[in-house]
Amino acid sequence: MKARLGIAPIAWWNDDLEELSDDVSLDECLRQASVAGFTGMETGRRFPMDMKELGPVLARHGMSVCGGWFSGLLLDGDLEAEKDRISQQLAFFVAAQAPCLVYGETARSIQGVRSAPLRSKPVISETEMAAYGRKVSDFADWCAAQGMPLSYHHHMGAVVETETELDLFMKHSSVPLLFDAGHMAYAGGDLLRVIDNHHARINHVHTKDIRRAVVDGLDRSRDSFLDSVIRGAFTVPGDGSLDFQTLVKALAAKGYEGWFVVEAEQDPHLNPPLEMARKGHRELLRVMAAAGYQVA
Repeated sequence: MKARLGIAPIAWWNDDLEELSDDVSLDECLRQASVAGFTGMETGRRFPMDMKELGPVLARHGMSVCGGWFSGLLLDGDLEAEKDRISQQLAFFVAAQAPCLVYGETARSIQGVRSAPLRSKPVISETEMAAYGRKVSDFADWCAAQGMPLSYHHHMGAVVETETELDLFMKHSSVPLLFDAGHMAYAGGDLLRVIDNHHARINHVHTKDIRRAVVDGLDRSRDSFLDSVIRGAFTVPGDGSLDFQTLVKALAAKGYEGWFVVEAEQDPHLNPPLEMARKGHRELLRVMAAAGYQVA
């Protein structure tokens, strides 16, 4: 069993909450991730979408592009319009030989709205979910035909947040899945059951941890997703409440091979990114060894 370990730049620069960002360059961000032991990084707002510019910086630190977020609007939008919106990023990811492009649904989402309480997230009927699933499937098929697999990210505050919503979406789609441990735990889902039910479609994994006391202390009728981020809902493996040894063993038992990406947005001044990256990498190496993975 083979695995690769990556990290997201959201620990250094938060795209939704710029005040939760460290004043470091792309070069320094990549250097710190490499020093911590990671070999891949997902893209973020300081990444140039041009491999002629980015390639030498990645090479300097022995890093590769291991994914990156696309803010999709297919819930309400037009398929052809989304193809146009993603085309530049798609071409860049193909050039970068990324393993996948992460699709996050942002239409009607409250994930970036500080004033929107968690309970105000969008909810749709199964009929609507079926139509949405067909549309995302068509989009994913088109992306794959261009040479880049899609990976669908269930997410707090979005139309596919809960385990039940994910089950419905998977029932009515054929899209590969990004399994995010932190988001599913935050949403109250059973992580092992999600792996058991959907392992055949998982093509990317985010090893986001949560601080259970923060998540359980939220007033979901008043607090927003961004409020919870500021309070420290998320952290790296080994610093939070999730049992990653059990989760990684479950993924190994189902034959998952590929990237495990640390994605943990939090205040970099309270949680220095290099220190947290080292902690997360150390924990992942421990649980990977216990699960029988060989880390490239």
